[in-house]
Amino acid sequence: MNANQTNQDGAGHGPGRVAPTGPNDNVAPTGRNGNKIVIFDTTLRDGEQSPGASMNLDEKLRIAEALQAMGVDVIEAGFPIASNGDFEAVEAISKIITESVVCGLARAGKKDIERAAVALKPARRKRIHTFISTSPLHMKFKLQMEPEAVYQAVIDSVTYARSFTDDVEWSCEDGTRTDWDFMCRCVEAAIKAGATTINIPDTVGYSVPEEFGAIIAMLFNRVPNIDKAIISTHCHNDLGLAVANSLAGVVNGARQVECTINGLGERAGNAALEEIVMAIRTRNDRMPFTTGIKTEHITKVSRLVSTVTGFAVQNNKAVVGANAFAHEAGIHQDGMLKHARTYEIMTPESVGLTESKLVMGKHSGRHAFRKKLEELGYMMDGEQLDDAFKRMKDLADKKKDIYDEDIAALVDEEAREQSRIRVVSLQVIAGTKGPQTAEIELEIDGDVRAHKSNGDGPVDATFKAIRALVPNTATLQLYQVHAVTQGTDAQAEVTVRLYEDGKSVNGLGADTDTLVASARAYVNALNKLLVKRQKRAPEALSA
Repeated sequence: MNANQTNQDGAGHGPGRVAPTGPNDNVAPTGRNGNKIVIFDTTLRDGEQSPGASMNLDEKLRIAEALQAMGVDVIEAGFPIASNGDFEAVEAISKIITESVVCGLARAGKKDIERAAVALKPARRKRIHTFISTSPLHMKFKLQMEPEAVYQAVIDSVTYARSFTDDVEWSCEDGTRTDWDFMCRCVEAAIKAGATTINIPDTVGYSVPEEFGAIIAMLFNRVPNIDKAIISTHCHNDLGLAVANSLAGVVNGARQVECTINGLGERAGNAALEEIVMAIRTRNDRMPFTTGIKTEHITKVSRLVSTVTGFAVQNNKAVVGANAFAHEAGIHQDGMLKHARTYEIMTPESVGLTESKLVMGKHSGRHAFRKKLEELGYMMDGEQLDDAFKRMKDLADKKKDIYDEDIAALVDEEAREQSRIRVVSLQVIAGTKGPQTAEIELEIDGDVRAHKSNGDGPVDATFKAIRALVPNTATLQLYQVHAVTQGTDAQAEVTVRLYEDGKSVNGLGADTDTLVASARAYVNALNKLLVKRQKRAPEALSA
C-alpha cells in the first residue's frame, strides 16, 4: 500500500515479539480456508498507481476478465471515490465478473464507503476494503489524529461497511511500523465490528522477512478473536523483499496475499503474483499450501498487463522475463541437454510459455490464424478478426518469419489504435547530410490532419510533427527500443514515457519500421494522457 511518508525510522514496535515459526513447524491457525491461499490481485488499483500506468475502461475490463480466467480469488478493481473514471471502472467490472470477488477500496469515511458500495452494487460477489493509518508516524503527520480517534474510526468504518456487504476487509496502513499493542487493539476491534479479512501492509517496503513473519505470528498469539478472520499480507518492494515478506507471512498463518501482475505498483512495486504462486507451487515441500491460480495463464496475463500499461518486463524478471528459461552458459546447456531438471526448477509450460513456432506466413489461412490467436489467448471474431488477419498478411510481406511474439505484437498494436488519435502515415528523411524531416498524418477524432517538421534526428522530427498536430506541454522522460524477435527484419517495440502537470504515462508502439513504432508509441502515450487528464486524484490517495 502506498504512503505519503517514507521516513525509515524503526519506531512503532511494542513489546511481546514472537519468533516466527519455521517452514516445517505447525503454522498458526488458518482461519476458514485451511491451507488454501487466497490470491488478491490489486493490479487494477495499486498497480495503476505506478507512475505512467494509466489504463482506460476497455483495458481494465480486459485485464479483469483475464484475472478471473486465471483463477484470481479477489480482484481489487479500483478506488471508486478517487475519480469518476475509477468509479465507472469498478461498476463496469462488477457487471461482468461472476466468479471472482470484486473489491473496491475506501478510506475510513462514510463518503468513501458509500461510493464504493454504489460502484460494487452490480457485483455477484463483492467486498469493501477500508483502511486507515495506524503507525505513530502516519497518525501524527498524515492523519493528525490521536490514537484513540483512529481506534474509533476503525470501529465506525468497518461497522458502516458491513451495512452494505458481509465481506469487509480492513487494513492498518503502515502496519509494519505500527506499535504492536495498538495494532492488536485495532485488529481485535475490526474483527468484532465485522471485518472478515484483516490485512497487514508493509506500506513503505521497510520490513524484512523475519520481522514480518513475527508480526503475523504475534497477531495469532495475542488477538483473541483472530480465528474469525483471514489474515492478509500486502507488501511493497522498496528493498526487494515484497515476495519474501509475503511468503514469511503465509508461513506464519496469513491466508491471503495481495499482489500484482509483474509486481506492478508504486515506487519499486508490489509483491509479484507470478512469483508468489510459482514459489508455493515449486517449493510445496517447504510451503504446503495451494492456490486456485491456473498457472498456465501466467505468461499470457503478464504480456497483457505489460502491453496495456506500457511497462516492459525486464529480461531477467523471475518467472515471466524473456531470460527466465534461457540457458546460455556452456555448462548449463550441457546439463540441460542431459536432463532438464539440472538447471530448470519449473517448466516453461507450467507458466504457459510455449516454444515459438513458425506456423504463420503469407500463405496461411484465416482459420489457422484464428486458431493461433486462440492459442495465444486472443478471442476474435468478425471485423476484428479480419483486421488482425490483414495485418498479419501485411507483416508477412515485410518479414520472412512470423513468430508467436510477432502476432501478439501486431494484435496488441491494433488494440492500442482504438483511440482518439491514430497514426495514418509517416514519411521520414534521415541521414548524415540533413536536415532530418518527418511528415506525418494523424487521424484525430475522425479528422485526418498532416504536418511536416524538421528535427535533430528522425525521432525528434517525428515527435515535433506530432506535437504540432496535438499541442501539449508534456516532456519526454523515456524513449526505449527493443526487438520483438531476432533478426534484422524483427518488429521493433518502442516505449515512450511522457510527463505533464505531475502526471506520467507510458506508450507502446510496434512495427517493423522503428520510426513508425516510435510514432505509434508517442501517440499511444498521448491517448493515455487524455485519459489521465480526466482523472482527479483525491487528497491522500493511499491504501
